[in-house]
Amino acid sequence: MKEPLRCRPPATGTVQIDNEDMRVMRWDFPPGSETGWHRHGFAYAVVPLHAGTMLIELPEGRTMDVTLSPGVSYERSAGTEHNVVNAGTEPFSFVEIELKSRPG
Repeated sequence: MKEPLRCRPPATGTVQIDNEDMRVMRWDFPPGSETGWHRHGFAYAVVPLHAGTMLIELPEGRTMDVTLSPGVSYERSAGTEHNVVNAGTEPFSFVEIELKSRPG
């Protein structure tokens, strides 16, 4: 079955550091915004700046709900593929740190 067409506003990614070791980006998500489908080429860590509710769309139509808590970090492996959506009513932001020494 084909996915329905969605018209969500984009989240905004701002590169803060990009060198041979790492890429650090701040992501800002207004309510209802999304990153768009992407695959992470490196292992990464996420540091939430604000509380929020994310809907993670995964391959094969699966989804996952995630609650962000300020300052409570998490990590993911290289190769992670998803679309991240702000499923809440308030904006949120996080900092994403990609480790270029851990490709996948």
